[in-house]
Amino acid sequence: MTMPKPQPGILDIAPYKGGEGAVMGVERVYKLSSNESPLGASPRAKEAYQKLAGELHRYPDGAADALRNGIAKHFGLPAANIVCSNGSDEMISLLCAAYCGPGDEVLYSQHGFLMYPIAAMARGATPVKAPERNYTTDVDALLAAVTPKTKIVFVANPNNPTGSYITAAELRRLRDGLPSGVLLVVDAAYAEYVNRNDYSNGAELVAERDDTVMLRTFSKIYGLGGLRVGWTYAPENIVAVISRLRGPFNVNAAAQAAGLAALDDIGWLDKARSHNDTELPRVSAALQGLGLEVLPSVGNFVLIRFPGGAAQAKAADEALRKRGLILRAMGAYGLGEALRLTVGTVEENDLVVASLRDFLKG
Repeated sequence: MTMPKPQPGILDIAPYKGGEGAVMGVERVYKLSSNESPLGASPRAKEAYQKLAGELHRYPDGAADALRNGIAKHFGLPAANIVCSNGSDEMISLLCAAYCGPGDEVLYSQHGFLMYPIAAMARGATPVKAPERNYTTDVDALLAAVTPKTKIVFVANPNNPTGSYITAAELRRLRDGLPSGVLLVVDAAYAEYVNRNDYSNGAELVAERDDTVMLRTFSKIYGLGGLRVGWTYAPENIVAVISRLRGPFNVNAAAQAAGLAALDDIGWLDKARSHNDTELPRVSAALQGLGLEVLPSVGNFVLIRFPGGAAQAKAADEALRKRGLILRAMGAYGLGEALRLTVGTVEENDLVVASLRDFLKG
């Protein structure tokens, strides 16, 4: 045998599968499976992207200085504490590479983002799930699951796919309850959608400590998922570590330019947020009116639970796909009885409601 042997545990990883965007035999498709903005990228971001066409032979700024400074100005943070990445996924992997390895444990909530266990296992660490309470991160359960082997705790706030969040007080209680040396990663990918007074994206904890980081992305409300650009706010000690691990040109030039332009287009951001503020409760109420359980969400998506369990959810998914409506099946998250719906346009949301009404009528 001459086949190279991968590191132990690599072949045990179930590959991550993103939301699908096509249905065989269906010409008109509505992709509502990846929590993408139904409004797309802002006109300014598109223009900045197009202007780069004549510069494709140039390497990007490896430090992403213009983008980091733009982020710092927009959010009132020090630029020296910001690191840009190829989406949040890259930063999740880099943090696991930096702070855990064989024999270590990475802790996350029961229905947390699938990239947490994947990144942990890729480094030989053991992922550990803490039970949730009412589909919400349970701080007591997380703290109870901590062992001397725990090196990283990931908390998505708001959480994907449940749409729930924990308060600023609960997030601080979690941080204060974790042992010294355990890194807390607050994944705030959907922070821009949250309009709750008691919510925190974790930035204040980063400013106060040297063991906490906040992850953000341009893939959601900014509509730049195709360019893969994220950023992290972290203390200097962690910035120094990540800067040694990341690729020297990990964020391409078009992504940097579009991200910077998107930050400046406040009107487009407000438009995207306003659309979600209107459509999220409207579509949730319409689905509940069909007799379906819709979990309360502060993101740009809702988790729909079917009374008939996994079999009914699968049948509903198949019925929706025949009409070109692609939602996200949740079996990989241990939620086989549910489908996740990205809040789409008014037309798309109405089509989903009407199609599920027809399905439930049989």
